[in-house]
Amino acid sequence: MHSRRSFLKQAGLATASVLLLPSLASFAGSGKVKKVGIQLYTLRDLLPKDVKGVIGQIAAAGYKEVETYGYNPQSGFWGLSPKEFKALLKANGLTAISGHVSIDKFIKDGDTADLKANIEALKIIGAEYLVVPWLGEELRSSADDYKKIAAKLNQAAELCKAAGLKVAYHNHDFEFTKYGDTTGYDILLAETSPKLVKFELDLYWAVHSGNDPVALFEKHPGRFPMWHVKDMDKANRDQNTEVGKGSIDYKRIFAKASTSGMKHFFVEHENNYKPDEIGSIKESFQYIQENLLS
Repeated sequence: MHSRRSFLKQAGLATASVLLLPSLASFAGSGKVKKVGIQLYTLRDLLPKDVKGVIGQIAAAGYKEVETYGYNPQSGFWGLSPKEFKALLKANGLTAISGHVSIDKFIKDGDTADLKANIEALKIIGAEYLVVPWLGEELRSSADDYKKIAAKLNQAAELCKAAGLKVAYHNHDFEFTKYGDTTGYDILLAETSPKLVKFELDLYWAVHSGNDPVALFEKHPGRFPMWHVKDMDKANRDQNTEVGKGSIDYKRIFAKASTSGMKHFFVEHENNYKPDEIGSIKESFQYIQENLLS
């Protein structure tokens, strides 16, 4: 968790989990995996060293979709321009559905430079969603802070809508901190426009915070078109493990996909890879395909 926080903070300064299903009908009906996706943050230690080779390994493992992170207007996607990165994906039979983008500067002072640069990059690579993956600690210490964040998410969504993109918010566990009888996550759900702002529910972090994803689906049906899927180590709940090896009841969660409004979901893995990063994503892929989509 701390490595992710450190990266996102650094990315914000520099710029200023999964399977992907084409429709709920195919999920509920045929049970056949058509497109498999992954959040590229899973392979963050490998990508900067050999982006072309790693993208090739992702494709060889069977993945067809990616969710990006860390775009920088100066260095692009690990040294590749958006056009070059899109060409690399296409050459490997991959497409990008969404990208994680920090909007901390936009929330703080309304600066749109980084946001607009990322919108343009996501348009070029053909993405559908701009996903807000993290909030700096200084932005989120009260209920009023979350109300401001919700207003900024609505504004960011208007900018994205004009460019043909949608906005979604990705959670960790801090959003579930109580402020009186509510939480930051409750405020974001209540004060963002359902038409403009969607939610990418990180199932691991929802469970880690003591919440039941199914209860969230039932309370807010249709608000969660994307999920992050990573499992919780049985011996240490602060560690990830390959999907199917941990303590999260994914069969129960997947049974409520239609209530959630889920259209896409991504394998993501942050730590504790076994046997290694590539072996880990292969194992999660296989378990999901054979046990959750059959």
